[in-house]
Amino acid sequence: MPSILIIDDEVRQREIIKIILDEEGYETYTAPSAEKGLEAINRINPDAIITDLKMSGMSGMDLLDAINKTSSKIKPAVILMTAYGTITSAVEAIKKGAFDYLTKPLDKNLILIAVAKAVERIALLKENLRLQDALFEKFNMEWIVGNSPGMKSTIETAKRVADAPITVFICGESGTGKELIARAIHYNSNRKTGPFTAINCAAIPENLIESELFGYEPGAFTGAVSRKAGLIESSEKGTLFFDEIAEMPPLTQVKILRVMQDKEIRRVGGRESIKIDVRFIAATNKNIEKEVAAGNFREDLYYRLKVVTIELPPLRERKEDISALAGFFVKKYSREFGKRVVSINSEALKALLDYHWPGNIRQLESVIERAVLMTDSENISIEDIKGELRLKTTKSIYDMEIPNEGINFEELEKNMIKKALLKSNNIAAKAARLLGMSYKTFCYRLEKFGIHHNSPKGDLPPEIGNN
Repeated sequence: MPSILIIDDEVRQREIIKIILDEEGYETYTAPSAEKGLEAINRINPDAIITDLKMSGMSGMDLLDAINKTSSKIKPAVILMTAYGTITSAVEAIKKGAFDYLTKPLDKNLILIAVAKAVERIALLKENLRLQDALFEKFNMEWIVGNSPGMKSTIETAKRVADAPITVFICGESGTGKELIARAIHYNSNRKTGPFTAINCAAIPENLIESELFGYEPGAFTGAVSRKAGLIESSEKGTLFFDEIAEMPPLTQVKILRVMQDKEIRRVGGRESIKIDVRFIAATNKNIEKEVAAGNFREDLYYRLKVVTIELPPLRERKEDISALAGFFVKKYSREFGKRVVSINSEALKALLDYHWPGNIRQLESVIERAVLMTDSENISIEDIKGELRLKTTKSIYDMEIPNEGINFEELEKNMIKKALLKSNNIAAKAARLLGMSYKTFCYRLEKFGIHHNSPKGDLPPEIGNN
């Protein structure tokens, strides 16, 4: 129940307001002076305060100043009571942070309306704070799952750069958690109360990306009937995350470089420059140095972005994290689906550890999500996951012969991709499904291994047809 503190040096006035609010179900307290009111505020932490502006001793304005100086994240909403002749002072108090003011003689309905609005505002602020705290906790560096040397190094670097006013460049295959690290950096920085804006550069059409990033003025182009702030401007005091930045068009790369250098933007169709205070984080799943060498990405922008580079290892190179990650996803989706799945049995866990995870953590999460949803047991078994991992039998994984000279995993993966293309009649999307990869990850592998394939109607590449 919302609590209200009533402060007035007139006993009758206090009692009348208390009766009105008690009848509406509010929890009410009273104080005969601002000094006593301050003591009560520390004790009861009210949602709203109704106080007279003029009192003996501290005035209502003095009380407001004292409240503003407190360190409380959410301060009570202050409603001032004033006579007609001191409305100017009440308006001044509003500028200093008072929520509202009431003129004497008081009207019952106006009191109730003002209090209801004040209580509603405080409730919204408390909910926002709760959600914000939950967000900070979710992206706390300590909650990132990873005990492998590669991930420990990544987390340590992210901690070190979080508060530094520098750009960060995150590299890694699709599904390795690049956006998670970007968000963790933001929510552990001094910008955490500002916005975090993620932009997938590959998802915005080239003819729209400039207006999306920079905003526009009325009449800038057909359909621009009003002013619109762009994503950069909307990220003021926060962080802007460019995902898949290697897909950014060359002309936009030039403009982003200028923004990062000058710390200002100009809306499309605008004449005035707007100063900005935005932190930039970028990520890519491509070999960015090869993209620079090939002339697909500007070298000057690359060096502007890579003040600090974080390399995220693929899941196959951090096998020691698979068990913890799988357990985390079991708990997550058990709660989400309202099920009591508590563990993964040893046979299923061994299959997870032996799998090569072309889709990385994103694929692991998808496998566990489906297993939790479909299983009728408290324990995930091999039967719950083998379809997702394309396993015909567990023997094919566990008992595979390893030659004395060892296995070249990349060569094995390359051959599997070629065979999948051959089996799928050179249709990349179908080959990706055969291997349990996303289409995006599959295309990344094709580029990585230099495997070229024609359209579905074309001939098979010679290197595939000859295998």
